[in-house]
Amino acid sequence: MNNNKLKIADKYFRSRLIVGTGKYKSFNECAKAVKTSGADIVTVAVRRVNISDKNKARLMDYIDPKKITYLPNTAGCFTAEDAIRTLRLAREIGGWKLVKLEVLGDKKNLFPEMIETLRSTELLTKEGFKVMVYCNDDPLMAKRLENVGAAAIMPLAAPIGSGLGIQNKVNIKIIRKQTKLPLIIDAGLGQASDATIAMELGCDGVLINTAIAKAKNPIQMAEAMKLAVISGRKSFLSGRINPNLLGVASTTNRGII
Repeated sequence: MNNNKLKIADKYFRSRLIVGTGKYKSFNECAKAVKTSGADIVTVAVRRVNISDKNKARLMDYIDPKKITYLPNTAGCFTAEDAIRTLRLAREIGGWKLVKLEVLGDKKNLFPEMIETLRSTELLTKEGFKVMVYCNDDPLMAKRLENVGAAAIMPLAAPIGSGLGIQNKVNIKIIRKQTKLPLIIDAGLGQASDATIAMELGCDGVLINTAIAKAKNPIQMAEAMKLAVISGRKSFLSGRINPNLLGVASTTNRGII
């Protein structure tokens, strides 16, 4: 079960692809992409998306929270106080305790502010939240997040929305080696091969928003990402051959003519 399903906190999920719900042309397009992706979890920016006013269009009208797990996030928060307040609001609105924490350091690069992130993680965990944490690809800070109770480590591959793919494979490998927590690449993936690489590095999953939502064909890209994650996971579990700088014949010399 552990190999086939993604476990976060005390819940199991069939899909290892988490899909963001921002940047789509419409809720309808978003819902189609989510369905095609096979994702069991979608992220919801609590500060930006209407999830409570029934008189206005709501994401819930298109993606059923009884069938798909909503992961409230704190996109747009730049202090621990704002992030904590936002997630307390999410808990009041929908009873959500599994959450994604983002505390950003600046509006230009959108890198995580790790001191505030660490503080927020510790406080939220003490309140009973299961915190999936957006963070730098810093093995030392990732370990500190684990030590204060994070439910999942979510390092960026590259700046949010950049589509650059994984820029520091070495650090991702180190984080993978040192943590037993779910390791989910969050931010910066641009194409299906990026998702496959993440999974081949041993990550437990990937979170993708812009690469799907802003693709020329979001629905088709959602399917591509789904297949890429499955392929990368199977490749990782299969155990790759050892790399070799020299050519190695496919067959032996035994009985050669």
